[in-house]
Amino acid sequence: GTRAAALSAADEVAVSRFLAGSISYTDIPRLVADAVDAAPDLPCDSVENILAADAAGRKLAEKWNS
Repeated sequence: GTRAAALSAADEVAVSRFLAGSISYTDIPRLVADAVDAAPDLPCDSVENILAADAAGRKLAEKWNS
């Protein structure tokens, strides 16, 4: 499925948030796990599904609060 795309996107946002000082280093794995768990697991059969998973992972990671 497309959860790998959501994971990658959420990780990018998490690291950016850590570097900006809005989350702690130890929040990164929790943020990523929560975002991946909440992202839809679509079939990995189209670019559209992969981009949708990426967008969902980013959105969930941006809204995440510890």
